[in-house]
Amino acid sequence: MGVVVNLEGGRGRKSSLEPLIELVSDDLKAVNELIVQRMDSPVALIPQLAGHIIAAGGKRMRPVLTLAAARMCGYTGTRHLALAACVEFIHTATLLHDDVVDESDLRRGLASANAVWGNKASVLVGDFLFSRSFELMVEDGSLDVLAILSNASAVIAEGEVMQLLTTNDTQTGETAYLDVVKAKTAQLFAAACRLGAVIAERPRVEDEALDTYGMNLGIAFQVIDDVLDYSAKQVTLGKSIGDDFKEGKISLPVILAFRRGDDGERAFWRRTLEDLEQTEGDLEHAIHLMARHNALDDSVERARHYGAIARDALGIFEDGPHKKAFNELIDFCIERAY
Repeated sequence: MGVVVNLEGGRGRKSSLEPLIELVSDDLKAVNELIVQRMDSPVALIPQLAGHIIAAGGKRMRPVLTLAAARMCGYTGTRHLALAACVEFIHTATLLHDDVVDESDLRRGLASANAVWGNKASVLVGDFLFSRSFELMVEDGSLDVLAILSNASAVIAEGEVMQLLTTNDTQTGETAYLDVVKAKTAQLFAAACRLGAVIAERPRVEDEALDTYGMNLGIAFQVIDDVLDYSAKQVTLGKSIGDDFKEGKISLPVILAFRRGDDGERAFWRRTLEDLEQTEGDLEHAIHLMARHNALDDSVERARHYGAIARDALGIFEDGPHKKAFNELIDFCIERAY
């Protein structure tokens, strides 16, 4: 068990994703039904394995973004349902592939698909879900939608490759780290939000505002995820402490601690993250170094910065329940650190 790091802040009523989910609850139910329908296949292993990860928890945050953005933009049709399912298929496919690359045994506290069925099956079912997502894009019939989601899929793949290049490299700087985060995580947040304005045929300034909101929300979300990997709060989220450390991932807290450390501390980071020569007590020492240099607190402040940009992007929209819930989502993403 890692050292518990108490990050000051997050006082008062806890923010939540629930207000946004409640606003689109009927739509989300329809999306869930569509997901089950479209991941069906006569090849029994496909729905079995896909259903395992889709049913393993999670708040459907990305499809909820699409549903809520469409409603906030005044959309009254049904196209957003299939597109939200499409977004979830892309996300789930990337999770399947990520777990194989990372050799993860757990996903949201349960055995990962690759741990149960093996790497080959996980990769191939991930490919199936990507294919299903492109079927849904084509059925929508909009070249604008196809451009947004196909570009997002390509950028996400680029982000996964970029992360491979930065893993185990303590020379990775904050710019390179953010490039990975923007591509691998935030790009799908941005696309999910932008779709709502596009199908509602809103002015370009609005779909760009939603793109900005989603991108910066996604960055804040991932930075907090990286902070949580060195916090006991991880346990309550269904993850074990220090998974990133054990895999040698270079996250923002590591970058800040490495940059601010002395020669001896940098030697520790090189041994544990580059050479992966880790012994008992190394994770606790890593957390100690992060606390010494305020790396976790300052990472949370970085997340607040991106959250503020996301909040500003919403300013163009009229006040209402959806805008209010989108603002609360920013707080929720950041307050997970507490």
